[in-house]
Amino acid sequence: MTYCLGIITSSGLVIAADSRTNAGVDYVSTYQKLFDFTWVNERVLILCTSGNLSITQGVLNLLNKDLRTQAESNLHTLPTMYEIAQYVGSKVRSMQEQNRPWLQKDGIDAQCNLLLGGQIQGEEPELYMVYSQGNFIQATKETPFLQIGETKYGKPILDRTLTFETSIEAAAKCALLSIDSTMKSNISVGPPINLIAYDRDSFETKRRLTLRLGDPYLVKIRKQWEVSLRQAFERMPDVDWQHNPHSKVDIAYTDSLD
Repeated sequence: MTYCLGIITSSGLVIAADSRTNAGVDYVSTYQKLFDFTWVNERVLILCTSGNLSITQGVLNLLNKDLRTQAESNLHTLPTMYEIAQYVGSKVRSMQEQNRPWLQKDGIDAQCNLLLGGQIQGEEPELYMVYSQGNFIQATKETPFLQIGETKYGKPILDRTLTFETSIEAAAKCALLSIDSTMKSNISVGPPINLIAYDRDSFETKRRLTLRLGDPYLVKIRKQWEVSLRQAFERMPDVDWQHNPHSKVDIAYTDSLD
């Protein structure tokens, strides 16, 4: 399992991913899940992957092959982010069609998801989630983040904190706290953590970070976040047991049988 998330704001994009994958409790490995296909000054393209590792690695190989052979349609020739999302989806569909029947024979899950974020000259930054079937959805101002992988533990802080007007710095901090919350609750998610913060209209990924196990910054934010949560919890008002004194609690019972 893994956890990746993308955040889009009025000032740019934040993309983050862990690097852990496992095939059982006794086989845990580290594989990169965040990939930068940026063409500086022309377009920024960032991909994150989750799900079946053989499928996602196959998709990445197809994308790289088209770049290497200068295929007519590739990540650097398609004119819009929407068309790139369609193109990536077609590669996912191709790998699924080729491998799914054989994987299913052995009961292996062939599902995968990808995040695609970036900006092309003349366009706004955009963020997409591509499904195993090759279709996709786009992040919006109302829903400015997308997640793939082990999403549930890191979602509450995103729901409560992010808006489309959130600064890039705050969005990056929120992304790291979301990943840390997931690592705290699920051992299948773990470092190294890769993070890219992209400032809109800059057309290069200047700000990137890799945080490994035991990194002082990861340790610091975890400790401070836990302290802050405890302090906030302690400030919460106690339960008012007399809030609705006229309500009655139904008590279920079963008559004893002789």
